[in-house]
Amino acid sequence: MTETLLSVGIDIGTSTTQLILSELSIENIASVFTIPRVSIKDKKVIFKSDIIFTPILENNLIDSDGIKAFVEQQYKKAGITKSDIQTGAVIITGETVRKENAQAVAKALSGFAGDFVVATAGPDLESIIAGKGAGTYSYSESQYTTAVNFDIGGGTTNLAVFNNGDVEDTACFDIGGRLIKVDTSEIIRYISPKVKEIIKREALEIHLNEKINLKELDKLLDIFVQVLENSIGLGNKSPYFDLLITNKPLNTKLQIKCISFSGGVADGITKENLQNPFKYGDIGLLLGKKISGSLLMTALKLIPTVETIRATVVGAGSHTTDVSGSTITYKEDILPLKNIPILQLSKDDESVNNSGNLGSIIEEKVKWFMVDGEVQTIGLGIEGAHSPSFQFIQGLAKEMIKGLDLLIKEKLPLVIIVKEDMAKALGHSLYAHLPKDYPFVCIDSVHVRNGDYIDIGMPIAEGSVLPVIVKTLVFN
Repeated sequence: MTETLLSVGIDIGTSTTQLILSELSIENIASVFTIPRVSIKDKKVIFKSDIIFTPILENNLIDSDGIKAFVEQQYKKAGITKSDIQTGAVIITGETVRKENAQAVAKALSGFAGDFVVATAGPDLESIIAGKGAGTYSYSESQYTTAVNFDIGGGTTNLAVFNNGDVEDTACFDIGGRLIKVDTSEIIRYISPKVKEIIKREALEIHLNEKINLKELDKLLDIFVQVLENSIGLGNKSPYFDLLITNKPLNTKLQIKCISFSGGVADGITKENLQNPFKYGDIGLLLGKKISGSLLMTALKLIPTVETIRATVVGAGSHTTDVSGSTITYKEDILPLKNIPILQLSKDDESVNNSGNLGSIIEEKVKWFMVDGEVQTIGLGIEGAHSPSFQFIQGLAKEMIKGLDLLIKEKLPLVIIVKEDMAKALGHSLYAHLPKDYPFVCIDSVHVRNGDYIDIGMPIAEGSVLPVIVKTLVFN
C-alpha cells in the first residue's frame, strides 16, 4: 500500500536561503509477517519558494526569527499549514555553520514539521549534498563513471568527486560570486579579504567605493578560473592556488571523466546573458561567463545538471527497522541518539582492511563532518563480511579505532552500523580495544548510505532490540 508524505527542505547558506516542498510516495516493501521496511518510491516537487539573502544578525549568527518568518510566509504562499508537513530537513551550510546557529534554527522551527533533520554541513559535507542535488552522484552510479561537481556559490566553490556512486573525495575553494559586491551604480561596496590580497599582489585597479573596472576585473576572474582548473589537475599551477584553498584540495588518483556545475554561479555558465552583468549585485554572472570559456568545459564531458541554485535537499523521508539483540553490542547510557550523520565507506575502502591503511582512510573521511572546526558524532557504516574470520574482525576493530581517534579524543560516542550480520563479534572486539567503559553502539542488518541520518532509540523487549530510524535526505 502506497502512502504520501508532505516533506519540506530548507537550505540556509552563506548567501541565500530557500525552501522546497515535495510530496513523497512511500511503500512498505517488507512481507506481511516481517518488520515494516518503508521505501521512498517516488517524489514530486510541488512548491519552490522565493530565494532570499540569508538574514544575518550583527554577531554573524543567523536571524532565526527572520528564518521563521520566511518559512511561515512561504507556507502561506504554498497554501499549506504547519500541520500539513509530516517530515523535513534543514541544512545549514557555508559561513553560517556554527553550533549556535543550528540550535537557534532548530528551536525557531520546532513544530514546522513532524520530524526535522537539522544538520550543519561543513565544506566537505556541503560538497557531497550539492553533488547529490545536482544529480552528479546518481549519474556516476548509473553510468559507472567518475564525475566531479563544482558547486559555485556566493563565497565558496565546493567540489565533490563521485566514483560509481561512492563519494571519492571533496574539496573547497574561496571562489564565489559575492566575493565582490556592487551597488546599482556598479560601485564596489565589499571585497573579501583573500581577494584584497590578490588585488594587492597583482596591483589591480579595483578599489572599494569606486566604480568597478571591467578590464581589471577580467584579470581577477582569470585567476579564479585558473585555480578552478588546477583543482582537478588542469593547466599550470596558479601562484594563488594555495591561498584560495578553504580547507583542503582534492586528493584522488582517479581519472575524473565528467563534470557538472551547480550553485548560483552555474546559471551564469550556460543560461544567463550579460545585458546586465551586475543585476545580482555581485560578480557571479561574469565569473560564470569566464568559466564557460575555460578548460573545465572542454577537457571533461559536461553532465546536464538536474538543478543549479536549487541543488539542495527537497525534504527527508524515513524508514524504520529494528535490530536483533543477538547480533548487537551497546552501552545503554549513550542512548537515545538522534540525527547522527552517516559516513558510509565504499567497497574499495573496505578492501584495504588487511593492508593497515583503512584507519587512515576513515580518519580523513571523518573530517568531512567537522563543523566550525570541531569533530561531531558520526555513524560509521560498513558492508562487512558474510562469514568473517576472527583475525578479520580483530583487524577491522583496530583500524576503526585508529580511524575514529578524533572522536575518541573528544570522548564522543562511537556508532558503528554494519550491513552484514557481524555486529556482536565486532562489538566485542571494539570493547576490548577501547578505553574502559567507552560509550559505543554497534548494530547490524541496517542499510545506510552517505547523506543519511540515523536515530537509535532506547532498548525495548527487555533490551533485546534497539529501534532504529534511518532518515534519507531527498533530492530533486
